[in-house]
Amino acid sequence: MDMLVRLYDLPPSGPAFERLRQQEIEIRRALAPEKHKILAWVRENFSEGWASETEVAFARQPIACFIAVKEGKVVGFACHDATCRNFFGPTGVVPQARKSGVGTGLLFACLEAMRQQGFGYAIVGGVGPADYYAKAVGAVPIEGSEPGVYRGLLDSRRFAG
Repeated sequence: MDMLVRLYDLPPSGPAFERLRQQEIEIRRALAPEKHKILAWVRENFSEGWASETEVAFARQPIACFIAVKEGKVVGFACHDATCRNFFGPTGVVPQARKSGVGTGLLFACLEAMRQQGFGYAIVGGVGPADYYAKAVGAVPIEGSEPGVYRGLLDSRRFAG
């Protein structure tokens, strides 16, 4: 299902970013020269489909992909305006960095960027952990959104060599 977030009513992000700073984790917008590295990292750690969506995020101006970096290595990523305008996702954090606040920091970075672009609401597409999004940013389910924009998505197994 998809969920809706009121961007004009986001909770304060400062504590989430401070928690990451204390762990020496930086959240920042990805840069164009990093595209090939980030796409390879997303493909290796998550999926080809998410790499495709991330590539679209790199085509946006400004780039609609944020990364979490610790000790010079990517530990998480999040995109917006990839599958559809006004959609948050995909997003992922490597297992060893989960439960550190990286996902929340990336979520806030994207949602705040979307708010700055003039959106009043954001859609979290194809939500997995609905309780997390509800608690973190007050997201609410969008009734009848399963499978939503992903309806009819090509099955990559049918096209494998």
